[in-house]
Amino acid sequence: MEFRNVAIIAHVDHGKTTLVDGLLHQCHSFQEHERIDDRVMDSMDLERERGITISSKNTAVVYKGVKINIMDTPGHADFGGEVERVMKMVDSVILLVDASEGPLPQTRFVLGKAMAEGHKVAVVINKIDRPDSRAEEVLDEVYDLFIDLGADDEQLEFPVLFAVARDGIAQTDLNVPGTDLRPLLDVMINNLPAPKLPEDTDGPAQLLVTSLDYDPYVGRISLGRLFSGKLRRNQFATHFGEDGQRTVKLGLLYSWMGLKRHEVEYAEPGDIVAVAGIDGITVGDTLSTGEEPFAMPRLRIDEPTIGMTFSINTSPYAGQDGKMLTARQIRERLERELMSNVSLRLDQTENRESFKVYGRGELQLAILVEQMRREGFELSLSRPEVVKKEEGGKTLEPFEMAFIDVPDVHVGAITQMMAARKGEMNDLKTDGSGRSMMIYRVASRGLIGFRSELMTTSRGEAVMNTQFDGWDDDVGFIPGRTRGTLVADRTGKTTAYALHKLQPRGELMVGSQVEVYEGMIVGIAARANDLNVDPTRPKQLNNIRSAGADEKLILTPPKVLSLEQAIEFIDDDEWVEVTPNNIRIRKKELKSNLRTIRRGDTK
Repeated sequence: MEFRNVAIIAHVDHGKTTLVDGLLHQCHSFQEHERIDDRVMDSMDLERERGITISSKNTAVVYKGVKINIMDTPGHADFGGEVERVMKMVDSVILLVDASEGPLPQTRFVLGKAMAEGHKVAVVINKIDRPDSRAEEVLDEVYDLFIDLGADDEQLEFPVLFAVARDGIAQTDLNVPGTDLRPLLDVMINNLPAPKLPEDTDGPAQLLVTSLDYDPYVGRISLGRLFSGKLRRNQFATHFGEDGQRTVKLGLLYSWMGLKRHEVEYAEPGDIVAVAGIDGITVGDTLSTGEEPFAMPRLRIDEPTIGMTFSINTSPYAGQDGKMLTARQIRERLERELMSNVSLRLDQTENRESFKVYGRGELQLAILVEQMRREGFELSLSRPEVVKKEEGGKTLEPFEMAFIDVPDVHVGAITQMMAARKGEMNDLKTDGSGRSMMIYRVASRGLIGFRSELMTTSRGEAVMNTQFDGWDDDVGFIPGRTRGTLVADRTGKTTAYALHKLQPRGELMVGSQVEVYEGMIVGIAARANDLNVDPTRPKQLNNIRSAGADEKLILTPPKVLSLEQAIEFIDDDEWVEVTPNNIRIRKKELKSNLRTIRRGDTK
């Protein structure tokens, strides 16, 4: 059979997963009685809740006798490791660009990865039905992006289509309405290349493992692309890992059709397949057959830039919500995640109950924590910190390009915020309709906690995207949080009376009748220093008046932080306590007489 291996790449929310839905329906991949949800490739609960793709997934359709393996990739920069892994499995890419927003930072990132691999690109301008669509201008911006990335004349001759992925429509001419997605499928089989295969298709097989799965019945499943030769079930092969090579026996073989993985007797070269039954195999390994087997180059993934400490939960309320509490259980879960997520790194700290986890960004680590808490884990999280490295006698730290789309009235305030974080403005563009695009180059640690401040300052109207921009000299001290916290000085249940008295002191983060403990943070102080408070104090009764006879208690709704906001908010002397039912912020030292209230002290 003839194959096409294609990845769909784009910025967040430009319509990748919706386009895959349309292709599956166009090729009649579902039975008439099947009930199919929108964004069927977003199979994780978190993906559906957040509306983003977190992990890459593959599907396959058959069109005019050609099997097209389609890879749906994440659009957020924190999950760039998934994109890099997919680039090794495909020969070409569909670059999806929003007809209104145009190329955004992640568009540049994913296109750069595709061009570095030498992949053929087809461009789809999506959402041309939007009232603010400007498809022709966006196409010019895409050409400019290709030129900026060093495209040659051949790469600039890319096919262009215009689409409304939600309605399953693609067209080659902006002025001639389309009826279905067949024009896109025609481009895939006529303009995009087939896998490059050796002349001897029956020669030694070479399978590069790019992803892992697990089935309770057949064990570990290795997914990858078969670059040459044929693989057969129960065949012997050589496994090349990081620690050497060994002979293994292949178990079941799988291929894809639609969304279903089905067993096959043999796998053809050029196809994307899965092999079951090989213990100890991991991402980047090679399976090879023949008398002279050899390993393929291992996957090269960009280094992680952000690290966080994962520790056991040591709060007084530990064990009330979750079932997974021990350091051994946390370590096993993290090691299991590392098997399939090649962009993460795990280090053991001096404390045997804590682990350092490194990733691409705060969102990637927050997603991992959210998955763990839903599985019943309880743990404590430290403030994120950047990875630094020594090179040529200098200390280097990661830098990012920050693209901030903001109303003109907030430009001055954001300029001051970025100056305090030692950000360097590269460009400022005004669209003439009340919004500006600010482009900054800033150290990655300068962006920790910045997103929350940006949303507050702009009243939720700003949009920020970031892109990794390499390593550079350490910029020195960057000020962190400027406000202190209100810290409970005893254990108990909060009362409306106590909270009402505390409201002038700052912004509360808990409501009435909430269980708190000594050292738990219950609010954000109005001043720079921490303040120990009693949020459990009841109203004193006497024989003259009743408890509710005086002033009417009106409480401002508490500021409840999400997991990502809590991770961004905390300082070096604080933990985020995460359980299946609660997210709390606490001091590392719970006893009020053993810690300082002055911010910046290390005591």
